[in-house]
Amino acid sequence: MGWFKRFKDGIQTATKNKMDTPDGVWHKCRKCSETITRKELTENLFVCPKCDYHERIGSLDYFDIIFDGKYSLHFENVVSKDFLKFKDLKSYQERLDSALEYTEVSDAITVATGKVGQKRLVIAAMDFKFIGGSMGSVVGERISRAIDLCLEEKVPFMIISKSGGARMMESAFSLMQMAKTSAKLSLLDRNSIPYFSFMTDPTTGGVTASFAMLGDINFSEPNALIGFAGPRVIKETIKRDLPEGFQRSEFLLDHGFLDFIVHRSELQPRLKEVMSLFTTHTQSA
Repeated sequence: MGWFKRFKDGIQTATKNKMDTPDGVWHKCRKCSETITRKELTENLFVCPKCDYHERIGSLDYFDIIFDGKYSLHFENVVSKDFLKFKDLKSYQERLDSALEYTEVSDAITVATGKVGQKRLVIAAMDFKFIGGSMGSVVGERISRAIDLCLEEKVPFMIISKSGGARMMESAFSLMQMAKTSAKLSLLDRNSIPYFSFMTDPTTGGVTASFAMLGDINFSEPNALIGFAGPRVIKETIKRDLPEGFQRSEFLLDHGFLDFIVHRSELQPRLKEVMSLFTTHTQSA
């Protein structure tokens, strides 16, 4: 039974005196199980220093990485409502209240304006922690209003996708956002205003089938899951075995669906390069 006794400097100590590690100090990588401090992870832009795995981060984290400094949020007054009185295991309103309580965002997408290399950019960034980054009517409306802002001020637009797909609690209203956002993006094309689509892990469902794949430049983070239906559904539909990793960003790049893959540490400088290719309607003030 001596195996279960705790010793320090040859003296037995009580387990009850053991100091527990405070919550949130350490982080274990989901891919390689490397353990590092939260501080180290944050300083490394939430990328594992051992295996280079890109942890999922929120919209505000991306704003901090991409923008030169200060940025302004828009359309925060547009919020989701349970207009269908939907209920499964719990009501839609309960899910909304829970998401608002436990996340730092007001819906699954947040719109901000700031400068990247002294050039203005409007970014709509999705957040997976808010009901799986699901696309509801507010997501579509905020994207629509962000596009109107870009048209008015002649500023490039970027969407950072991170979503499980359509928000089932809003039924057909959610699916309608696919057509709504796609139609509004065509206005940017008509007015020669660039649109950049940045896909992160995961980008799936109706988001992939609409605005995520419509960019003038489509790019992603390493090893991001990108696809419409799940592998099982696809396999049962086409009755064929699927290539390994066929829904990962590296496979999509090899088959022409992406223009490039960018490491998070290179995101801002690479975006500066991309924006420099579209200078005609980009304002510096």
